[in-house]
Amino acid sequence: MTKRKTPTPYLENIKALSDELVKAQEPIRILDAIKWSEAIKQDFFKHKCKQQPKISRDDYLQQNKIDFNAQREVFYTIERQVTRKLGQFNTVGKMLKKKCNEYVLVLRMLEACGTPEFSNLSKLLYGSAKDVFHAGDPTIAELGQLMTEALCQIDKSEVVQEDPRTINAERAVEILQKKLSRHFQEADKPLRVIISDGIVSDAAAGADYIKLRQDALFNKRDLNLLEVHEGLVHIGTTLNGKLQPYCTFLSKGPPSSTVTQEGLAVLMEILCLVSFPARLKKLANRIRAIELAEEGATFVEIFNFFQEEGYDEDTAYSFTTRVFRGSLATMGPFTKDLSYTKGFVTVYNFIQLAVKKGKLERIPILFCGKTNLEDIRDLAQLVEEGIVIAPKFLPPQIKDLNAIAAWMCFANFLNCLSTHKIESDYDYLLSS
Repeated sequence: MTKRKTPTPYLENIKALSDELVKAQEPIRILDAIKWSEAIKQDFFKHKCKQQPKISRDDYLQQNKIDFNAQREVFYTIERQVTRKLGQFNTVGKMLKKKCNEYVLVLRMLEACGTPEFSNLSKLLYGSAKDVFHAGDPTIAELGQLMTEALCQIDKSEVVQEDPRTINAERAVEILQKKLSRHFQEADKPLRVIISDGIVSDAAAGADYIKLRQDALFNKRDLNLLEVHEGLVHIGTTLNGKLQPYCTFLSKGPPSSTVTQEGLAVLMEILCLVSFPARLKKLANRIRAIELAEEGATFVEIFNFFQEEGYDEDTAYSFTTRVFRGSLATMGPFTKDLSYTKGFVTVYNFIQLAVKKGKLERIPILFCGKTNLEDIRDLAQLVEEGIVIAPKFLPPQIKDLNAIAAWMCFANFLNCLSTHKIESDYDYLLSS
């Protein structure tokens, strides 16, 4: 792989256009625009969790201050500039225009908050539970069902148990801070772990920080997972994107890159041996909840579903809110939570095929910023040309691909075996 190229007018145009795109997307904060207030939660619990939460379209309009028409025009202008300065068929230009189009679609979705159109646009951006990975393959919902069936068997075992969560947010900050400092010693500025009371999930990653919710409790498995998922992947890809000399747009990502990045993060959890059954159960239940909402289930019905799965009221409310944020309590879902499993399958398949084809050099390119799997071939070309630089911050398993290459070689063969015949031949070994 070549080093970065010496600046030329062409490269300066790429950087200027990339910088404009990064600036243009700054007002768009999807999760902030669709979040629910604490007052909605308090009212829901005040009514014993029996009435639908009181969320309206006006609530979204009041908290969302984007001038949608003006913001759309910004992206249209950038798209026209890309064609004028880079041409119709330029590789970087096509990527920039595709991102402009996607951000326009995001604006349409946010403008439709609290209407049926919101969920429809969400499905265009993140997918639907009824989508298939390839023609004739199972749907995302069926994948979730297969995961659930396997996890139900694991739940019956007394060998695998979930550790109690006794580590408070303050102590978790100290532990995670040490972990991140070790991984990102060469970062331009220290990575931070901070406490926040304004996030829905237990943790969330920013450009150079991880937020932990003030009232959240953790165990060691949780913190190991956060180290990999939020730290090595999400922060790592952000930092690599910020180091790009010309394609600075790789520091930010629209929903299509969210699917790839979340899938990459889940895959790394498994490769680093920090995932666990309760984590997978959560992902499977999120798929099922979105599927139910797509079929017409209401907030209260999905809240009850999560409680039936063993979650306490606060957790069930948090999970259900993730399904309906941006929508109303009796409308379709926000489907972003499909990204984890959808992205995992697509990224895993890509890596497996890259090993089979002897294209291992393509794998680290996933980490050169907020990448989209569909752009990997173009990004590989840009790396070879020195327009995109190879990622600096990589998980150990990606920095040294020997173990993954060996594993995938076996996986390619194992995929050819009949699971039904294996079960028939081996079943007696596991019988009582």
